[in-house]
Amino acid sequence: MEPLTAAYPLKYSVTKVRVIVVFLSVFFCTTVLCLLQLRFFKPKIKDFYSFEVKDSRGRNISLEKYRGKATLVVNVASYCQNTDKNYIALQELHREFGPSHFTVLAFPCNQFGESEPSSSQEIESFAKGNYGVTFPVFHKIKILGSEADPAFKFLIDSSKKEPRWNFWKYLVSPEGKVVKFWRPEEPVQSIKPEVAALIRQIIMKKREDL
Repeated sequence: MEPLTAAYPLKYSVTKVRVIVVFLSVFFCTTVLCLLQLRFFKPKIKDFYSFEVKDSRGRNISLEKYRGKATLVVNVASYCQNTDKNYIALQELHREFGPSHFTVLAFPCNQFGESEPSSSQEIESFAKGNYGVTFPVFHKIKILGSEADPAFKFLIDSSKKEPRWNFWKYLVSPEGKVVKFWRPEEPVQSIKPEVAALIRQIIMKKREDL
């Protein structure tokens, strides 16, 4: 009878070992799967053109349509001391370099001195009627605070520069990265060399791809 009694601890030990082996196998497989997921399923890094915005009529527009161009993104306002000179200069810039390789993208905002109180469609009509703008004027957005538009928040986070007034300008590369920014008091003439340099890169790349 004694050998039979001694078999119980041995059986118990074997069962315990099997449980440990199964546990380690599951842990190992889970770890491998997690590592593979990190390796092959990394979340796509956002760039400016990966966002959606709304046009002046509230329709969703993918910024992907501007990929491959140099873009100058501006927070605009209709009733500001900087309105006249900026709209005129921005349209001249757009006419000189656009629309094949460059465009201005205007985003109305009422967070600075409440100088953009009108509706989005009224803002677009104002810009076209008074300054003859041919570049897109999008839906009015917020660019500061918790309700900030994601596309504009990307510009701010990338440049580490938050607008403090109307007509801040962010130059975005054809790949959707922020290249440079300008404050509203800086002349648009200072932007031209940077835009021209990006356009040269675009043209050279197209020639290489032929």
